[in-house]
Amino acid sequence: MRRTGPTNQLLKDTIELLEKRSRERPIWGRVAELLSKPTRERPAVNVSKINRYASDGDIVIVPGKVLGAGNISKKVTVAAFSFSAKAAEKIKAAGGRILTLREAVEQVQDYSKAKIVV
Repeated sequence: MRRTGPTNQLLKDTIELLEKRSRERPIWGRVAELLSKPTRERPAVNVSKINRYASDGDIVIVPGKVLGAGNISKKVTVAAFSFSAKAAEKIKAAGGRILTLREAVEQVQDYSKAKIVV
């Protein structure tokens, strides 16, 4: 029998947490849906794309991996399943914060500036 769905336990737990929280905040349901896709279909977003679509103070949610191509000049909070080392370095250098999706679910209170970037 073929396996279906993710086999990474951390990913499974994150999806489960997001689905539970989607009752309170529908944005997490969409993130869980995108994370449930196969690895090759999950978004990989460069910091240049975050810089293009975000404003200072925004919360950017990436349901996949953040990569370090390009530059970022805005002070944003980025929540993603994973980050490349270069991406994390560039976001912090610009004065931003990085959070895992699990941390974002617990810490983010103001969703008026939240954006999903895919």
